[in-house]
Amino acid sequence: MLRRKFLVCGAVSAAVATPAFAKNRGHHGASAEGEQGSYAVFLAGVRREAISKGLSASLVDEALALTPEPNQKVLKADRHQPEFTLTWAQYKARVITDKKISDGQAAVSRREALLGQVSQLYGVDRGVIAGIWGLESAYGTKMGTYHVIDSLATLAYDGRRAAFFRAELFKALHILGQGDITPAGMMGSYAGAMGQPQFMPSAYEQYAASFPAGGRRDIWKNEGDVFASIGNYLAKCHWKAGEPWGEAVDVPDSLDQGQIGRTAVRPLSYWAAQGVRPQGGGDFTHMDLDGAIIRPDGVGGEAYMVYHNFNVIRRYNPSDFYALGVGLLGSAVA
Repeated sequence: MLRRKFLVCGAVSAAVATPAFAKNRGHHGASAEGEQGSYAVFLAGVRREAISKGLSASLVDEALALTPEPNQKVLKADRHQPEFTLTWAQYKARVITDKKISDGQAAVSRREALLGQVSQLYGVDRGVIAGIWGLESAYGTKMGTYHVIDSLATLAYDGRRAAFFRAELFKALHILGQGDITPAGMMGSYAGAMGQPQFMPSAYEQYAASFPAGGRRDIWKNEGDVFASIGNYLAKCHWKAGEPWGEAVDVPDSLDQGQIGRTAVRPLSYWAAQGVRPQGGGDFTHMDLDGAIIRPDGVGGEAYMVYHNFNVIRRYNPSDFYALGVGLLGSAVA
């Protein structure tokens, strides 16, 4: 993962190029508790409030015992996020490597039936599910090494984005209260993004699903639940079954640059009349669709025709780079 994202379908969140629901840059400044009292006082307040919301005192104690003091590794990661800017070509080379593709092909081939069942259930392309799985957690192999309660409590106490992380902390405690995962098993990123799909607790509460339906929702170890949760998120964000997310195109030099951009949506018949063609030649196969042309690196760079489902992927992480990465990786591995 490269940074974190904000799941924005209805009300999810994350940080650009990270988990589903985690990217909120709030105001700087210490929280009231951070200014006035110790971490122990802060945790005591969290405990009282959690118990007042109906959570078991023993469960809350077990969870908060994982964070005896602010986690300095969490604070360092939060305060020293890289601020470099990648071009699309650099991002693509970093994210869609030969190893990422070969690992993905092997992972998908071993889960062919399961991915097919989930894809059919939610009407979502299995390649896109696999692409998100690959970018978020390297096909379930890199979920983060932090206790989510520890991360969220540390960031809620720190104060820079206290309200956001405090709300996520209580959602995480509520998830524990439902019995889907134990406090020790609730692992994720330094920012609290959880499991293989890297859902923030608020995203988990809205979109996590079990497969088959009816069980507890384990996005850490149960791959059926992982795929179903991703599929459920995309479906609820209005994925259109049977439609592509996009494709690489060749754009003639004569095309007005003012027509390039994700919001310049026109019928494919219009673009074809302007001389836009699928890369490699031939005609578009979905002439009934509307699309827009994006060229992330500007004139001379790669160009893509993107459709409605591209914008659905962007709701998982609002970045053109991320959505292109998901689509291209998914096509390569599935």
